[in-house]
Amino acid sequence: MSLEETRDFLDREFPQLNDGGRSYHLEAVGPLTARMRLDHHERFLRPGGTVSGPAMMALADFALYAAILANIGPVALAVTTSLSFNFLRKPGTDGLIAECTLMKLGRRLAVGEVRIATQGSDEIVCHATGTYSIPPR
Repeated sequence: MSLEETRDFLDREFPQLNDGGRSYHLEAVGPLTARMRLDHHERFLRPGGTVSGPAMMALADFALYAAILANIGPVALAVTTSLSFNFLRKPGTDGLIAECTLMKLGRRLAVGEVRIATQGSDEIVCHATGTYSIPPR
């Protein structure tokens, strides 16, 4: 699917992600890749004023899902089967950028990695790997 088709599908199938205003922005999709931005917002902060782990986990999972859909088409019932996170350093105060690369895209499983950095920085703050189960088509 194109960037616009993927965005439209995500907005239609997951409107709850935009409750309280749009914070997740799918910026690019390509062969086995996706890039998503999470805006800096108070609702994603933890004590100490930094972006929370759960916010980064949601961003990584959403970016992985977007990369898969952009490459296989609108399969709403593709589901996460595993996610693993390494929090490497404290994020900055700007938004976050998630760069996802699919390492395997098979008929039944997709495996990918997501590198999250503070917007405007190349330093990775979180590294995630995940597997999705793809239903029969």
